[in-house]
Amino acid sequence: MGVADTAGPRNIFVVGLDDFHLRQLCALPRANGYAFHPLFTRAELKCGERFPVRELLNDAPRKLHAFHGQVDAVVGYWDFPVSTTLPLLRRDFHLPGPTLEAVLKCEHKYWSRLEQKRVIPGYLPSFCAVDPFAPDPLRGVTLSFPFWMKPVKSVLSHLGFLVEDVHDFNRAIAATRRGIRRFGDPFNEIMTHAHIPAEVATIDGNHCIAETLISSGRQCTLEGYAWRGDVRIYGLIDSLREGVAGSSFCRYAYPSTLPEPVQVRMTDMARRVIQQVGYDDAPFNIEFFWEEDTNRIWLLEINCRISKSHAPLFHMVDGCYHHQVMIDLGLGQEPSMPYRQGAFACAAKFMLRHHQDARVARVPTPSEIATIEAEIPGVLIEIDIGQGTQLSELRFQDSYTYEVAVVFVGAANHEELQRKYECVLARLPLVLVPIETAPRGDPGRMS
Repeated sequence: MGVADTAGPRNIFVVGLDDFHLRQLCALPRANGYAFHPLFTRAELKCGERFPVRELLNDAPRKLHAFHGQVDAVVGYWDFPVSTTLPLLRRDFHLPGPTLEAVLKCEHKYWSRLEQKRVIPGYLPSFCAVDPFAPDPLRGVTLSFPFWMKPVKSVLSHLGFLVEDVHDFNRAIAATRRGIRRFGDPFNEIMTHAHIPAEVATIDGNHCIAETLISSGRQCTLEGYAWRGDVRIYGLIDSLREGVAGSSFCRYAYPSTLPEPVQVRMTDMARRVIQQVGYDDAPFNIEFFWEEDTNRIWLLEINCRISKSHAPLFHMVDGCYHHQVMIDLGLGQEPSMPYRQGAFACAAKFMLRHHQDARVARVPTPSEIATIEAEIPGVLIEIDIGQGTQLSELRFQDSYTYEVAVVFVGAANHEELQRKYECVLARLPLVLVPIETAPRGDPGRMS
């Protein structure tokens, strides 16, 4: 029976619902058959002093049980704490989705590497766990400099550091000790609900993983899903980076321009790893690097959700936000996504970054943004910073840059993408004051 044939709309609870993505959900082709309900908002989950994992696990089930109607799906498009709590929220209602253990095998970076090593050992960096609170953390590192160090659970390269020598390591450890518990403590609460093997039991959320460097090639993300044991990939997106450590994303571009044989190899690796961890009936994305000179492929990490950053790109190129995949799977249905039915041949998400601390002196008004979007077809602008904000106070930024704006662009080719983006920058009234002169310095326009 199709969605439109049911007695009423399907009740879909979205963990962390926000207005920006609600508009995308309501634009889905079958949205008239859905009723979307917030199960906590983005602000409640992401904007407080701590992640309210305990409240989410206690209050959300009560809200679901108190609902006067059938709970047809519980879904989410955010990373922590949403992706890791969904298996627990679905459990009482026998809704489809992966087990908590399968999710943790993807999102606990050390546990995930152990599982990946069992099926694709030749495509991983060397790695080891690091206890940042040990008396001498460097003694536990089995790798030579340089290496990359990050928490076993984080987002957006938060507390990720390029470590080239002992001085870098000590600085990274100091920063990690100050900030890791924000993710680590609530992540540990979730881990208490899972069966953890002995090889992972001592590596909790307040540990890090160190890895040899694999970031010299071209980065690509595969968006896919598992459906009744079958792993399918429906889109590949190139990820371009910038910054002193080469770790700050500056653009996502769809479709990928990687050679077809490379895409096929990445797809095969993704299938083997997802089946290895037992992840099923849910969306995912996997990040890879490809070294063009050696033709080597490296697996970076797995995320147990659709990438919300990629949703407008799929809409522009394929004609549908890939929230549709998330909704279909949440309802226990085989996903259905159109292919190349959008208004543009290619699309990109540009992340406008600033490399030094500054204060926001002016942000565009909604009407100014609307005017730019109306006059440049295929442009969507997102600005989450407010006037008076100091960039160093922003949360969940990577360790080297600050993201100050996002511009989605659709175009006929990559050259037109760049031209449209540069046109937006020239017209965008976003003004930052260098922190040394704020608030009295002469503001300069972002470039």
